[in-house]
Amino acid sequence: MDLESSLELLERVKRGDADALDRLLARYLLPLRRWAHGRLPQWVRDGSDTEDLVHDAILQTLRHLSHFDAGGPGALHRYLRTAVMNRIRDELRRAHRHPPATELDDELASKAPSPLVRAIGKETLAAYEAALDQLREEERELIIGRVEWGLDYHELAAALGKPSANAARIAVSRALLKLAARMKAHIT
Repeated sequence: MDLESSLELLERVKRGDADALDRLLARYLLPLRRWAHGRLPQWVRDGSDTEDLVHDAILQTLRHLSHFDAGGPGALHRYLRTAVMNRIRDELRRAHRHPPATELDDELASKAPSPLVRAIGKETLAAYEAALDQLREEERELIIGRVEWGLDYHELAAALGKPSANAARIAVSRALLKLAARMKAHIT
């Protein structure tokens, strides 16, 4: 059992004694960890846990206690517990300012018109769909894959059996030129 008092160790820490700092840290870390357990909600944590938070708070406080004045038995423990609680409050405030990112469901459909519908309008959309119906199936797939689904040329080449991304790019360009000519005929 360590008979050296916390106040004696604290005085040694104030003089720069690293061994005394380690001993104080070992003395207070476990009790403060137990006390803080559950006080930091899971949704606030961002890779660090309560143990890390307590360790950092105690370490920072012990390193900056040059003017700490103990007011009796248990004063250092109360002071460190207050430091840990303040650190927990800081984490809660930070989490409220920057809530955790949530993943969106890819299958969740929007009730709003698609960006494509808003961008080209109903009349142009009708011309687009009519012109698209006049193209060969592969040309339609190239245009839908690139324009509507946003696939890159590598993905298109793999999906449609093209030998390379460049071949897919050329095929998309040709299909778009045909589509534009057919749309022009529908609009005029």
